[in-house]
Amino acid sequence: MARDTLETAAGFMRFRKFDKAIKLLESRASIYEDNFDYYLMLGTACLYAGDTGSASSYYQRARSIKITDKNLLLGQAALYLRRGDTDRAINYYVDILDNDPGDKRALSAMEFIRMRGDFNTICRWVDTGKIEQFYPPVGANPYKAAGIIVPVIACALGCALVLFLSGIHSPADGNRADLSALVLTVNEQKNAQETDLSSGAFAYILSAQQISGSYEKAQRYFQSYRDNLAQIEINRILNSNASVAIKQKARLLMEYLEPPTFDTLSDNISYSQVAKEPALYLDCWVAWSGRISNAVQSEKSYSCDLLVGYESGEKVDGIVPVVFTVPPVISADKAVTVLGKISTENGRLCLRGKAVYQSVKENN
Repeated sequence: MARDTLETAAGFMRFRKFDKAIKLLESRASIYEDNFDYYLMLGTACLYAGDTGSASSYYQRARSIKITDKNLLLGQAALYLRRGDTDRAINYYVDILDNDPGDKRALSAMEFIRMRGDFNTICRWVDTGKIEQFYPPVGANPYKAAGIIVPVIACALGCALVLFLSGIHSPADGNRADLSALVLTVNEQKNAQETDLSSGAFAYILSAQQISGSYEKAQRYFQSYRDNLAQIEINRILNSNASVAIKQKARLLMEYLEPPTFDTLSDNISYSQVAKEPALYLDCWVAWSGRISNAVQSEKSYSCDLLVGYESGEKVDGIVPVVFTVPPVISADKAVTVLGKISTENGRLCLRGKAVYQSVKENN
């Protein structure tokens, strides 16, 4: 029997594959419009993935349908707790306890706030993931459950079964993914350069050795979860005199790269670097701080200009248009950090926004 989207997404979430759950759920937005369970699940997946801006937006959509659901209140409380706004978080926990005085998560969160709820401790708990114990439950992780059960089974079935189970979840070489099909052949390395340079303008003229080296770097960076650096090498190849065959493999490798969260973003790239050579950083992810202006919001989108580097109101490093397909919650009077994907529109640098962060501690 076929499983519906919500059941499949719930399965992804139990296995802590939140990015897959988000991608699946967002692809069914038109089907589940005004469905409370859909918005609650999507908001919770974004919360666990560290995309607090999207989580807040989806929770607000859910709250417009139902306001007393315990898991919704837990999620919204967790958003405020992450930011250090413990007073607002407590209000939500009190609402939960009014309806269910024995709720363990709300009671545990209240105790944490009372005993250890200073901002520095909260930051550390967010960084280590310990804060997730206060999030809405998504079910026991089968991987962890297997880790408890397998040693017991092993006593009866022997070490062979344990080795088999542990080998299911990761490649034998410990790599992130099997890229053997994308390894350059001897012939591709030998003929790495495009022979007809009149066929187009190339930003980079590279030797065959440089092309092969750049491609190998991209693969190594990917396996090391440094997707931005892998994307840069891919862009170098795509804008170079590399052969069509190598460019095709570079594009296939690009499909393996995954969008980050604030917590998982590595090798952040400065605005000044990107402004000097936008083509080299196209499709990389960045977290840039500043303030916003010219904000325009509709029911299904949000656009603004990000004044990069203007957090203190003293200096603007650059002005970058930002577009969100899911409207985030942004206060125009506070500094903001935007997580977005580098793009260009009409030759101008812009960001495809994914999430935002604003400190509630800021008063100016």
